[in-house]
Amino acid sequence: MKQTSTTKTSATSDIDDAPKLTQADFDRARFRVGKKAVSKAEWQGAVRARVGKSRINIMLDVPIIEHFKSLAGERGYQTLINDTLRRVVESGKIEADLRKIIREELHTS
Repeated sequence: MKQTSTTKTSATSDIDDAPKLTQADFDRARFRVGKKAVSKAEWQGAVRARVGKSRINIMLDVPIIEHFKSLAGERGYQTLINDTLRRVVESGKIEADLRKIIREELHTS
């Protein structure tokens, strides 16, 4: 069978062929929303609107912040706090739904 691709895979090469991005690359970035050039602030607003996020100020205990910073590494501690809060909210709803179902089943039997 004729070889159709010369792309290296991780099995054949430990070197990433993509160039490393630098701060200069990010500084030259152009922000667009729907193919329209916009400012960075407009782009950030569009992203927040799309993913349903809003900027707020919140006071947290220092040990809480330190804990999440130590866990976060390069990811960002605010993202980690947000993900943790989301899981708590979602698990609370699941727990409430399960309790309701169990009560209904116990009541009917």
